[in-house]
Amino acid sequence: MALYSEKVMDHFTNPRNVGVIEDADGVGEVGNAVCGDIMKIYLKIDGGVITDVKFKTFGCGSAIASSSMATEMIKGKPLSQALELTNKAVAEALDGLPAHKMHCSVLAEEAIRAAIKDYYDRHGIEYDKSQFPDPHEEEEEGPED
Repeated sequence: MALYSEKVMDHFTNPRNVGVIEDADGVGEVGNAVCGDIMKIYLKIDGGVITDVKFKTFGCGSAIASSSMATEMIKGKPLSQALELTNKAVAEALDGLPAHKMHCSVLAEEAIRAAIKDYYDRHGIEYDKSQFPDPHEEEEEGPED
């Protein structure tokens, strides 16, 4: 039995949307300290719609495939729909990931959220802060602002 689906292998060996958008409207970078994967997503946005998206990923085949699939899933979509993308949807679109590689699809979801948040912050657009949880806040204890 193969460890990876044909779709994972295809998106790993022929990744879509690889590269950098120099004048990106939003950029999100996330990483996983345990496995060392780093994912960076660049967005071009016009009228609240993602008109172009590129990624650079330093990581394993599952991380590259997750980045590729996630960018395909949000390209041409309104920001509101891109924010609804979940790691489970990315993994399902890839016909599954091994359990020990699911964190790669989580990185893709987090990178997209980070890029959209960066876009909102750069343009002074108000947003629901609950849509952008800070994974580091859970580790700290103290009063909320």
